[in-house]
Amino acid sequence: MPDQGNIRMLEPAARFVFQGGPEARAAAGRAFGVALPEDVCRASTMHEHAALWLGPDEHLLLAPVKEARAVEDSLVAALAGIAHSLVNVSHRQVAFALTGRGVGDWLNSGCPLDLDPAAFPVGMCTRTILAKAEVILWRRSAEEYHLETGRSYSGYVLGWLREAAH
Repeated sequence: MPDQGNIRMLEPAARFVFQGGPEARAAAGRAFGVALPEDVCRASTMHEHAALWLGPDEHLLLAPVKEARAVEDSLVAALAGIAHSLVNVSHRQVAFALTGRGVGDWLNSGCPLDLDPAAFPVGMCTRTILAKAEVILWRRSAEEYHLETGRSYSGYVLGWLREAAH
C-alpha cells in the first residue's frame, strides 16, 4: 500500500468550466489547443493543458496558472457570437496528485466507483464522492490519479487521504 508520501498538493492552476454545443466545443478546443473530448468520462491532454469531460456539454479545462489570462482571452475571442458558458473557477478548487502502487485500493475505501483498471482505465475522469466530499477524479497513469476538490473541502479531503493511505 502507498504511504502518505504519495499524496501531493499540486500547484495552483487555471481552471475553467466550459459548457457548449458542438460548434462551441470545436471553437473552444482550437483556442485552448486541446480537442475537447467527446467520449464520456475521458480526458484529452496536450503539453500542460487538459480538457476533462464532465457531462454531455460540460468540460473542465486545466492549464498552468501563469496562462490563465491568455487562455481566457483566447477562449472569449474564439467563442464570440457562439452560445456557450465559460466560468473561471481557478480559485474555487485545489488538486492533489495521488501516486503509488495500489493507490486505487485505498481510494476505494471512500469512493463508490470501481477503480479497477478494467473499469476505470488510464484517461478516464468523472465527478464522484470521496468520503462525503464531491471530487473530480482523473486516472493519469496506471499508478497516478489527479483529484480536484473544492478549496473549502481540501483540509478534510487531505486528512482523509492521509488516513486512508495508512
